[in-house]
Amino acid sequence: MRRASLRLWAAMLCTAASTAGGQARTATANPHGGFFAPCAQCHSPDAWKPVKVSAEFRHAPDRFPLEGAHARVSCAACHTRLDFSRVPANCASCHQDAHHGELGANCATCHSTRSFLDMARMRQAHQATAFPLTGSHLAVDCRSCHTPRAPGQLAFVNLPSRCESCHMKDYQATNNPPHGSAGFPTDCESCHSPRAWSGAGFDHNRTQFPLTGAHKPLPCAQCHADGVYRGKATACVSCHQPDYNGTTNPAHAAAGFPTDCASCHTTTAWTPANFNHDGFFPISSGAHRPGVWTSCSTCHTNASNYAVFDCLSCHGKSTTDSHHSGVNGYVYASANCYSCHKNGRAP
Repeated sequence: MRRASLRLWAAMLCTAASTAGGQARTATANPHGGFFAPCAQCHSPDAWKPVKVSAEFRHAPDRFPLEGAHARVSCAACHTRLDFSRVPANCASCHQDAHHGELGANCATCHSTRSFLDMARMRQAHQATAFPLTGSHLAVDCRSCHTPRAPGQLAFVNLPSRCESCHMKDYQATNNPPHGSAGFPTDCESCHSPRAWSGAGFDHNRTQFPLTGAHKPLPCAQCHADGVYRGKATACVSCHQPDYNGTTNPAHAAAGFPTDCASCHTTTAWTPANFNHDGFFPISSGAHRPGVWTSCSTCHTNASNYAVFDCLSCHGKSTTDSHHSGVNGYVYASANCYSCHKNGRAP
């Protein structure tokens, strides 16, 4: 009998609360103020409490729909008064601002109702800053860069965006090459990428000594074993002195060849070299083409002095004399041959 009476009373109250017209609403003692809805959306005939919100209830769908974590929150957590007055106006009304106003009051810029620590939303918001996240930076915990500056407070605004502000320890620890002692610039992105610190690619072509040919695959220590990177000598002989000294055909050191290696050699390989002999005496074509001579020593009989050359070993005296009969001032000597036949042909 008591339960039936309770159902009847609840039905009468709901009918009165939903009756159209201001007089009916004013006369009903509605504890929820200006909010009118069928009582059965939240209450049951069995007992007024506990409240069980019906799945059909829609919480201000145009202004504040209950989604994600908000759908699991108790009504009383936000609505502290039964008449639903003084409802929260924004996120900060319920959520304490851990950023102390540093990032504004719109929590939804970085957070979502799915989770307050919505990393996907935070990373998306970061892309609109002066430091968009790419590569490995996308997986880094926020606190790795935004370190606490006071208990419970992280720094977000006006943080330095230069690489070394976070990577100075990496800069100092790198020893191949040793960045610190070698005086490398702290502009990390000139060699490194956000994908990984290792596997850097220094663009040597931006220096005074672009790498070509066989120089390209060499490890840095091949030329910089002395630890000198800035102001390193770029003359070939600074690295190739042993090659210069060890070459015997022709013997560079003994013959006093110039140390300008690039005049004969290329960066493809030390050998074969290409000395432009035609600039002194043509031996690449005509009567002195390859095949007539087999090595430098065919004409340069003094390995310690290439200024000395011999024409007479090929040009016999009897033949040469017969070709010069009646030539005024003719002398059968190599120096005299060259004075008249600098191009290897008859004058």
